[in-house]
Amino acid sequence: MTSPTLIRIGVMGAHSTGKTLLMRRMEMELRGQGIPVARTGKLGRRAALVPLPKMQHHTVASTMWIIATGIADEIAAAARLEEGLVQVVLADRACWDALAYFRATQEWHRRLAAQADRGAPHRLASAHGHTYDLLLATVLAPTLPVERRHDHDARYRALVDRHTHDLPREENIPYVRVTGDPASQELAVEHALQLCTTEAPV
Repeated sequence: MTSPTLIRIGVMGAHSTGKTLLMRRMEMELRGQGIPVARTGKLGRRAALVPLPKMQHHTVASTMWIIATGIADEIAAAARLEEGLVQVVLADRACWDALAYFRATQEWHRRLAAQADRGAPHRLASAHGHTYDLLLATVLAPTLPVERRHDHDARYRALVDRHTHDLPREENIPYVRVTGDPASQELAVEHALQLCTTEAPV
């Protein structure tokens, strides 16, 4: 009997750009196809409970915590593959996401952490970041409202968006840009469905 294939899909992007909604749509569509799915997320809220700084106050420590916790969540979800309970892991905030936020924080403050510390989040993200079968990156639309729970700073949000799209290019990782346009989002969902229905036995 052929072992089931695990598919990892990650999403990254600035706050209030539709990441979670996109993941929910994918989860709903995949479950509708009978494909077992696990979705990770809520890393920002959990970091705040530790408590750790967030947004433009990110530190090396908070970034490392978010990357490591996200990776641990994905590994825990993937561990259920052999039980047949999971065939697709949807990572709401792929590990590259926290690195984009950290780089934006450094630029926002116009200062850099010590070289040795600054490299640690990148090494951790790189160790896991090439495992995604599909990486989606949402695109900032400045006219869209920001959720009230976010500490909104327009310049910081724009920096996060830029680093979100710079990182995959620098790392030579194929990714799909997803704008706020319904057609773009629909295409992203279709892309995920095609990947999962081709690779995952149903």
